[in-house]
This record gives sequence, C-alpha cells and structure tokens, in this order.
Amino acid sequence: MRIGVIGTGRIGTFHARTLSRHREVGSLILTDADPARAQELAHQLGETAAPGVDEIFAWGVDAVVIATATSAHAELIGRAARSGLPVFCEKPVALDLPGTLQALAEVERAGTTLQMGFQRRFDTGYAGAREAVLAGRLGRLHTVRALTSDPAPPPAGWLPLSGGLFRDTLIHDFDMVRWVTGREVRDVYAAGSDAGPAAFRDADDLDTAAAVLALDDGALVAATATRLNGAGYDVRMELAGELDQIVVGLDDRTPIASTEPTGPPAADKPWTGFLERFGPAYEAELRAFVEVVRGERANPCDGREALQALRVAEACERSRREHRPVPLAEIPDAGPGTR
Repeated sequence: MRIGVIGTGRIGTFHARTLSRHREVGSLILTDADPARAQELAHQLGETAAPGVDEIFAWGVDAVVIATATSAHAELIGRAARSGLPVFCEKPVALDLPGTLQALAEVERAGTTLQMGFQRRFDTGYAGAREAVLAGRLGRLHTVRALTSDPAPPPAGWLPLSGGLFRDTLIHDFDMVRWVTGREVRDVYAAGSDAGPAAFRDADDLDTAAAVLALDDGALVAATATRLNGAGYDVRMELAGELDQIVVGLDDRTPIASTEPTGPPAADKPWTGFLERFGPAYEAELRAFVEVVRGERANPCDGREALQALRVAEACERSRREHRPVPLAEIPDAGPGTR
C-alpha cells in the first residue's frame, strides 16, 4: 500500500512516522507547503518527497492522509474524492458549515471513504467510558463534565486560522459527548472570555470558554476549555448517573492538586501536550484507517460525525455572540438539494 501524506508539520510528521512503521504500508509520498521540511522528513524515514500536491495524485497512491492547515482540508478532500481515493483527514473538514457540507457532498457523490481524525475515539479511557454508559453501569446518566485545557497559547499567527476555541478545541469534547453517551445535543448556551493575552482579542478569539449542553434525553453537560492552564495539559470527562460515577483522564499525570489533607499528591510529571497524552490513540486511528483502506473494517468516524460535532461548535459560537440559548435545529445539517 502506498499512502500520500499531505502536510508534514507537527501532526503530519507524527502520522508519517506511524505509517512508515506499519507492516501493511509499503511506502509513503510526503509533501508540504514547505518542500524542504517534507524532504528532510522523507530522508529521515527513507520515503519519497514530492514537490507539491499535484505529484501526490499524479504519481499514484492508494490513499491520502491530510494534515495541512485547516483552510486546505475541504479542497483536498474533494480532490481525493474525485480521484476515487480513500482519505484520512485531521479535524475539522472545514472551518465553516458550507465548506463542510460541500466536501461531504463530494465524498458522497464519489462513493469514497473519508475518515476523520477524532483520536479520542481510540483512547482507552474514553472507550471504557462509552462501554460503561452503553452497558447501563451508571444507570440513567444525568450529568457530564468535559474539559480540555492547554498549558500555553498557540502562536499568535495561528489563531486567526484556527476557527476559534469552540471549533478548534471544544469540538473534540463535543464529539466525545455524542460518542460516549450515544445521545444528540438538543440545545446549547455558551460564553467565552478573551481577558488573557492580547493576541486572542486581535484574532477575535477566546482564551477560555464554557458551554452548557442539553442532550435529547434530558442529561446536562458542562464543557469548558482554556489555552492558559499553566499546570499542564488536562483533558478529562466525568460522567455521573443514578447508579455510579466515572472519570476519564484522571491518573498520576493529571495536572491538578488537591487541597485536602489526605488528597492525592500533585503530578510529578504532568502531561505536556496532546501528542504525548494521546500518542497511542493517534497510532490506533491510523491503524484503523489502513484496515478501512484494506476493506477489513467499517469506517469508525466518517464525515457526518465530524459535521455533527461542528454543528454543536457553531451553535456555541452563535450562542456566545448573541447571548442566548441556541437549539441545534437552527444549525443546518445538510446543504441545498441534499437530505
């Protein structure tokens, strides 16, 4: 199997290294907006570098992995679909709903495969929580608390390209809420703060946000995110039901300290970032993609799943700007002329 990897930044490099070790992947073709960066990685891995995206398609590959800037995702998904190629793409499909719907329509017309990179679906902790909820271990689920806290802001120049805190960061939590609980979001109320570094205000972005989600069975979700968590990288989900309560992401590296005399000690080595915390999950999702390409399993996270998480993020952004609750029914889940 020959796979084209488009984008060799931080996550693209991780994906390329993972795929280069896979026994079912014979070779890779790497390309990047910075050709020298792709060339250097190809040299390290013993793979081939291409001068541009055109060569990825012209030289012939069996599948494509997209790890570029988000603004390029939709066009590349469409191009791969028109070429009849299965695609793995980092979230999101696009920064807005029209772009997302257009890309998904291209995939549907072509009858090809699009697997989205929501790596938390492959994390052992989240998978265990899903099993517990669906097996009824918690009884009726009434409360969920989800959080994603980055230890430091990203580069200021990246913020205007990110789509904002709801679409870039909390979208993972929104996907997990749907996946773990098996329920849909009915309506949201969200707020945000840009009181931290000026770069967030300059980019019309937030450094901290919170959302209350009502699910279609009456359960309530509180989801928060920040890019200013100096203690370390912190991603957790707590689920409380009438029979039991469980938590994802609480271990000896969770960057939180108890003020209780008998509480657990602060982590000696807190998580530093998403690649360290979710490294095994990233590897697992690419193993799944190779199996999907080989026809050995069904797609574990298609574009419609990504669309639903984006709809929640869009509703939150509308809610915080307009200071009102927003029903998900306000956010379209299909374009003109589609279902």
